[in-house]
Amino acid sequence: MIDKETRDRIIALVQQEVVPAIGCTEPMAVALCTAKASEQLGQQPEHIVASLSGNILKNAMGVGIPGTGMIGLPIAIALGALIGKSEYKLEVLKDLSPDDLEQGKQFIKEDRIDIRLKEGECDKLYIEVTCEADGHTATAVIAGSHTHFVSGDANYSGSPATAEEASDIALDMQTVYDFATTAPLDEIRFIEETRNYNMNAAREALKGNYGHNLGKTIDRPMSKGIFGNTIFSHIISRTASACDARMGGAMIPVMSNSGSGNQGICATNPVCVFAKENENTEEELIRALMLSHLTAIYIKQSLGTLSALCGCVVASIGSSVGITYLMGGDYQRVCYAVKNMIANLTGMICDGAKPSCSLKITSGVSTAVLSALLAIEGKCVTSAEGIVDDCVDKSIHNLTSIGAEAMCNTDDMVLHIMTSK
Repeated sequence: MIDKETRDRIIALVQQEVVPAIGCTEPMAVALCTAKASEQLGQQPEHIVASLSGNILKNAMGVGIPGTGMIGLPIAIALGALIGKSEYKLEVLKDLSPDDLEQGKQFIKEDRIDIRLKEGECDKLYIEVTCEADGHTATAVIAGSHTHFVSGDANYSGSPATAEEASDIALDMQTVYDFATTAPLDEIRFIEETRNYNMNAAREALKGNYGHNLGKTIDRPMSKGIFGNTIFSHIISRTASACDARMGGAMIPVMSNSGSGNQGICATNPVCVFAKENENTEEELIRALMLSHLTAIYIKQSLGTLSALCGCVVASIGSSVGITYLMGGDYQRVCYAVKNMIANLTGMICDGAKPSCSLKITSGVSTAVLSALLAIEGKCVTSAEGIVDDCVDKSIHNLTSIGAEAMCNTDDMVLHIMTSK
């Protein structure tokens, strides 16, 4: 078993990276930054300037803003200034009312918001918001992660010591597996909250028509004739439904992973559905969820919070190892699942947060189940094939180096295409 000090640091890391969020985390982070700048100004802004990194722009352009029926940054910024509370973090707009929405729409009509690409070098996740009124200005900056203020209230993210200790953890796949499978259950039971949030989002999605209704479509009779009424179809429909709702602007909180609600959904729902239908125990589910979420966190450590690589690739690797564990797989089989995933999904681009993310999540989750099945059968892509290495950690770093470095030009081209339409 891993020693208590190391376990505590890993737990701090997970609790830092797995947090509730309403709506897509990029526009919510911009709303959060706006709320902080507005609070520092001490009055309602007359004008707002938001300077954003390309990745923030890309991920916030086409996604629904919860409770508004609108998409994109202008309404998120307006509401962040008018009713946002920075203490709510990524649930910054949860107090939204119909009257607030009308005020936000009027704020936009009055042309008070200026959104621009940040000039010069900056972090891939960079948000700078300046609020102006009566000749006074206040600026807040978020960088590195979605709730990390680097100006204004520098201690906003919590205890600096805790955050520093957590970020210092150098994970590898063996440590991830050992922690998830041997830590005292009471220490990691908190991860079960991801099920409560993200499976509830899937249920709530069925009450409305969100995004492309992919989850509901998979549940319809015609689709059952194609997919069957199976564990597999239930996994992809429950995962897609939660994504439909989140990307479609439902006022439904989800538990995010590494700054992404879709990653949180993708690391959670496939594991929960499989555990329920496979009749796994509560302990097995808790350990599988921790294995899934911590695997995603480990991969994101070297990939970065935002990148050109679709986050569903990362989170689907997590869900695949979680399902492999629930199937009775040992550490070797878990490593097989990771390698099988890397061999399949490498190179899936992120072209922004939007309703069609549910399609990419479905591709990732489908591959997760297939990779787990192959792993349990002892089948694994070999080091003679593509970017897979004999060492599972080297395989992961091969994947993340492509996403973080080699795909940078792809990221620039995607942003150019999106902003030129």
